[in-house]
Amino acid sequence: MSLPNIFDFSVVEKICQRITKLSPDKKPLWGTMHAAQMLAHCNVTYEYVFEPEKHKPARGIRKLLLKFLVKKMVVSAKPYKHNSPTGPDFKITTDKNFEEEQSRLISFLHKVQVLGADHFNGKESHSFGRLSTTEWNNMFYKHVDHHLRQFGV
Repeated sequence: MSLPNIFDFSVVEKICQRITKLSPDKKPLWGTMHAAQMLAHCNVTYEYVFEPEKHKPARGIRKLLLKFLVKKMVVSAKPYKHNSPTGPDFKITTDKNFEEEQSRLISFLHKVQVLGADHFNGKESHSFGRLSTTEWNNMFYKHVDHHLRQFGV
């Protein structure tokens, strides 16, 4: 099973259209995050790439555990299960500004698409070491798609 190509303009536009269908009061079909928290949660993936100073990189045993126990689940095309475990950086428990988080996510998606697949091929991940273009694509697409489905968009 292959996932849609996050580096393709039309794929990003479809995702962005789904994001714009969200509203601050939209209720999730599962889980406990509200819409603004979910958007902030999705933004962490892109913060790792574009704003790495916001999060400490995994080191030592933690990096090995992530690389050997978590990586396959995150970068494969296999969909996430509902209520899957969430890493500490991704747990958003405070209130967030919906419009700001929505705008940030759309901006990050466009940035990924403009940079393109070649930019990401072999690029070092914050948590998993070097990833292929396919792995970056799967990680970027699968995560945001999972949470947009969570909110019925």
